[in-house]
Amino acid sequence: MSEADHSKRMSKTEISSVLREPRLVVKKFQSIAQREGVGAVVRRSIGRFELRHFDPFLLLDEFSVTAPGGVPDHPHRGFETVTYMLQGAMTHEDFAGHKGTIRTGDLQWMTAGRGIVHSEMPASQGTQKGLQLWINLSSKHKMVEPRYQELLSKDLAEVAKDGINVRIIAGEALGTKSAIYTRTPTMFLDFTLKPGAHLQQPIPSLWNSFIYVLEGEGVFSKPESSPTKAHYILLLGSGDGVEAWNQSSKLLRFILVGAEPIGEPVVQYGPFVMNTQEEIDQAIDDYEHCINGFENAKH
Repeated sequence: MSEADHSKRMSKTEISSVLREPRLVVKKFQSIAQREGVGAVVRRSIGRFELRHFDPFLLLDEFSVTAPGGVPDHPHRGFETVTYMLQGAMTHEDFAGHKGTIRTGDLQWMTAGRGIVHSEMPASQGTQKGLQLWINLSSKHKMVEPRYQELLSKDLAEVAKDGINVRIIAGEALGTKSAIYTRTPTMFLDFTLKPGAHLQQPIPSLWNSFIYVLEGEGVFSKPESSPTKAHYILLLGSGDGVEAWNQSSKLLRFILVGAEPIGEPVVQYGPFVMNTQEEIDQAIDDYEHCINGFENAKH
């Protein structure tokens, strides 16, 4: 056996041994467009009647908005929002004076904590597109002070190998880690696979995880599975990772998201997510009276 053949054989052995128990797809459905805010359209997958919550995930929207539409002032308490721009730009502004614009490929990771009132509005001509993910916070973190992490596209970790390109928003892939800090341990990976590419991505065995397809069509979990097209979400079962194949002639792009479940009761009233109804009632009262974290709401 030549050195080149030996190298190829070793490479295949190493790849095949990465995952001992690949995760299977246990649920799959298409996100359906609906109106949200003022003139915004979202394709909601997590947070609709088929899937109210997926611990610790509360909502996943693929949004599309054109000026003068947007999402005017609204409050949050008890969780984090992750906004990842796919096209265009959105400007965020809150009641504490924080303001910023994220553009194509940029990321904002906001910890609402005890209270934020903010707006999210288009910042350029044409249609702005992106993803927004809501991640729950444990009871011990729900009332922390608000915090922002914003990364420009050029500062996100990105790796390309064997026909696979991955932007590492949170967590680790292909030996590279993100700089984002997550209170709830989380991975958020943006994969693009060239035709013929095959991916094996480890996922901590106790985490919940899902895939959301953005472009093209892919085969997940087993090579004989039916292809999945854009705007579909796939919930993954137990195991130590996931496999994906691009068996088409076009690029495949999807996000892989996973996180450690919190395992606490979830009581949600619109933009407030707490553990009990009493805490929800308190959040509403705090917001209406501009107290306990909402002092600046009066302005």
